[in-house]
Amino acid sequence: MIYSNLKILYILSLLLMIIFTAILVAGHNSVIEDRFESERKRRLMMDSMAHDMKTPLTSVIGYLSLLHDEQQISEQTRMKYTDIALRKAQRLEDLTNEFFEITKYNFSDSVLSLSKVNISMMLEQIVYEFESMFNEKNLSTDMNIEQNIYIQCDIEKMERVFDNLFKNAVNYAYANTIINIGVRREKGEVIISVQNSGKTIPKEKLEHIFEQFFRLDSSRNSSTGGSGLGLAIAREIVTLHHGQIICNSENEIIEFLITLPIVEQN
Repeated sequence: MIYSNLKILYILSLLLMIIFTAILVAGHNSVIEDRFESERKRRLMMDSMAHDMKTPLTSVIGYLSLLHDEQQISEQTRMKYTDIALRKAQRLEDLTNEFFEITKYNFSDSVLSLSKVNISMMLEQIVYEFESMFNEKNLSTDMNIEQNIYIQCDIEKMERVFDNLFKNAVNYAYANTIINIGVRREKGEVIISVQNSGKTIPKEKLEHIFEQFFRLDSSRNSSTGGSGLGLAIAREIVTLHHGQIICNSENEIIEFLITLPIVEQN
């Protein structure tokens, strides 16, 4: 009887060991598959961007060559060519920045350089710096910012979060509308909201909006086209700061909410 019970216990322990090993292997394989898929997407995006960079570069060289070679062109034509070359150069700069963003994207081993920061003042400053970009689409801002709220953060990385959110708001906001920016204190946390009027994001896309290389508009030729890393980077940085970021969209309103722990002012 004792031998029989020991045999049953032995078989059960073997089964548990097999199940546990299977779970570990499955989890490990899942991580490998995720990394492989992420790397595959990254390489495809880099190949696509390298190809895309040729078009504006060719245009810049072409229009600058015309300006250099044609000495008798009118001032109006000269201004037209200069404007086109400038816009193509700016597009090339955007693509170059995206290219470097993709090549260096990996926050898994990031070390934060933390300091106590007045998040209210930081946001007001960043909004001011974006004023010219807002003006391009005749966007106005409505700020409802509770003053003197402090957090512990890596200033450079946190600024990048809000840069990405404001660029996203500009890209997807309807022209001649208002971007609402809010900062409020709630139960030991600060809640930061960035809201704009724009095309409602479908639920099936909203579920993937923070994934690496995910883009609402899959066409890279779109004026709103980017690397699809901005929001993924924002989420990683917020997570590193023990916070949370979510996105809601309905009735042609897009809203991002960031929650971060507050540091009380001494």
